[in-house]
Amino acid sequence: MEKKKFSTKVGDKTLSVEFNDLADQADGSALVRYGNTTVLATAVMSDKESSMGYFPLIVDYEEKFYASGQILGSRFMRREGRPSDEAILSARLVDRTIRPLFQEGIKNEVQIVITVLSIDEDDPDILAILATSLAIGTSNIPWNGPVSAVRVGKTKGCDEIMINPKYSEREREDNELDLVVCGKENALVMLEAGAKEISEENTEKGLKEASGEIGKIQEFQKKIIKEIGKEKRILNIKKASKETEELFTKEIENILEKNVFTKIPGKESIENLKKQWMEKASMSLPDEDGSLLEEYFEKKMDEAIHKGALEKDLRADGRAMDELRPLYAKAGGISEMLHGSGIFYRGGTHILSVLTLGGPSDALLIDGIEVAQYKKHFMHHYNFPPFSVGEVGRVGGFNRRMIGHGALAEKALSAVIPSKEEFPYTIRIVSEAMASNGSTSMGSVCGSTLALMDAGVPIKAPVAGIAMGLMSEKESGKYKVLTDIQGPEDHYGDMDCKVAGTKEGITAIQMDIKLESVPTEAVIEAIKKAKDARFQILEVIEKEIAKPRENISKNAPEIVMIKIKPDQIGTVIGTGGKIINAIKENTGADIDIEDDGSVFITGKNGGAEKAKEEIEALVKEYKVGEKLSGEVVKITDFGAFVKIGPNTEGLVHISEISPSRIEKVEDILKIGDTVPIIIKDIDDKGRLKLSIKEIDPNFSSKKDK
Repeated sequence: MEKKKFSTKVGDKTLSVEFNDLADQADGSALVRYGNTTVLATAVMSDKESSMGYFPLIVDYEEKFYASGQILGSRFMRREGRPSDEAILSARLVDRTIRPLFQEGIKNEVQIVITVLSIDEDDPDILAILATSLAIGTSNIPWNGPVSAVRVGKTKGCDEIMINPKYSEREREDNELDLVVCGKENALVMLEAGAKEISEENTEKGLKEASGEIGKIQEFQKKIIKEIGKEKRILNIKKASKETEELFTKEIENILEKNVFTKIPGKESIENLKKQWMEKASMSLPDEDGSLLEEYFEKKMDEAIHKGALEKDLRADGRAMDELRPLYAKAGGISEMLHGSGIFYRGGTHILSVLTLGGPSDALLIDGIEVAQYKKHFMHHYNFPPFSVGEVGRVGGFNRRMIGHGALAEKALSAVIPSKEEFPYTIRIVSEAMASNGSTSMGSVCGSTLALMDAGVPIKAPVAGIAMGLMSEKESGKYKVLTDIQGPEDHYGDMDCKVAGTKEGITAIQMDIKLESVPTEAVIEAIKKAKDARFQILEVIEKEIAKPRENISKNAPEIVMIKIKPDQIGTVIGTGGKIINAIKENTGADIDIEDDGSVFITGKNGGAEKAKEEIEALVKEYKVGEKLSGEVVKITDFGAFVKIGPNTEGLVHISEISPSRIEKVEDILKIGDTVPIIIKDIDDKGRLKLSIKEIDPNFSSKKDK
């Protein structure tokens, strides 16, 4: 095997990169190691141009079960199947980082395949970005890289920033920031963050620390590419003809501004203008490629929207740069059958979020290579039906975008969800994008907050989200930050920076760009301005519902939690589950027992309380002096056995039945009698000695009567 190795220090570990002939049929490949986590990335570009009207970039992230040293999968399918949500989210991280760095107009298919070969305490997603950057950078594929990535963590109350923290450090209760930063020298390309109400100032500090580390990795990559990189291919990228440019100037240029900057919804007026252009161009220039005509229109529209923002502070719908669209919030009101619901409008973006409460057994079981098997008790899912954008399309199923948007909103809300001990329910929220014109994911955060409070979930604080945009000019460095971007500003703008949080701080960030990079100071400005917008939205939400409702829906299940000793778990379960299954059948309740002895009982119509009583009776530990009643279950010459619990009996000696001497136990007691007793003693084997006469000296005389 031919190979060449390079290494550098990142954080407190060595990052090593190996180039070998293992995948020598690919245009480029790189094997990256960090600690004991290893990732292989390959890059291939097709020789033929695609007929699609966009750049066909494919990023596949392959999680191999062997990477974790486990035989995973279902009992009947011990091999990898469809990608997990975590794999899809990691693929999106890579895609969003590398896509802006490809030359505009490329139509050749490019496929990146990332294979996780081994995994230990370091997340492979950062390595996937670095390996991809080096695989493309050293290949003959035209690309404006390299690009570097680091993960940043921060412990609450500590000023120190952690670079590439391990899984265990990220999962600590006091870790308040999990931030992935991708960028080039002094500029950013992509951000992804989850946080626990962290301040804008601490977020800025994390970004700056990450930028310094990224600069070092960039230099490391550039040296490698200079030493072993292949000469880049020259692609024939088609452009619109001179005749197309002249026709546009003649027919559209003079009416462009009044059709873009109008009180009519910008998206609608631009689509009408585009239709008008395509009709005129196809008639006047029948031989011109339709995709080039469309691309030229998009280019001129992009220029117009940028010019309007940068030179005249104009937006497509006439708003000020920091002005929100009209807001509307409604908690509940859909149906009493639902456990909780919320409706949120922000301009033309309309979201319906519906919440369902379930028991602990309704939790989602996750079995993957990154973290050992665990249960998710809070889920947020997102749907984007075709009617939300006025289109006809397939309904049902989900795609990578839906998974990504759902995960972002889930991340934003997770910081305020109560612990399982505080609120033992499994919570599932589904956000439906009913109408879309800019940032349905942040609308989902707001709709879900309304649904949570409507359902009576005791969240720490309401969460709201907003999408910030950017219009910039590369030559001069001039830029303008836009608050609450709508469709055209998202489509033609340079940045989509989504920020969610409470009044106390940020809970999630996601930033994508269309340029090669954006200045760090522009992103920081956007994050700070997002705070003002967030507060305005929270005011509207809290005006509708100030705090979670006192009681959960009558249609939600009742959950009771009790604690038993771990060594009592077997007593409750019984041989082959006989006892616990009998309790379930008798009460209709569902029972979940955890290793620490936590028992969660879910039921309706009093079933949970009834099951609780039966379990408490099973594990009850009796004390000397307790006064109870029980059933006589056995009679002997020396006394009677009385059942005082489901699995507990004690002996009433013949001398303890009556103060006066009796000849036969049967003279006073018979099987099935209910008798009062007091626990007189418990021997070292746990056997109970009971007495009737000490609690009721006249018992025998009462029986005679």
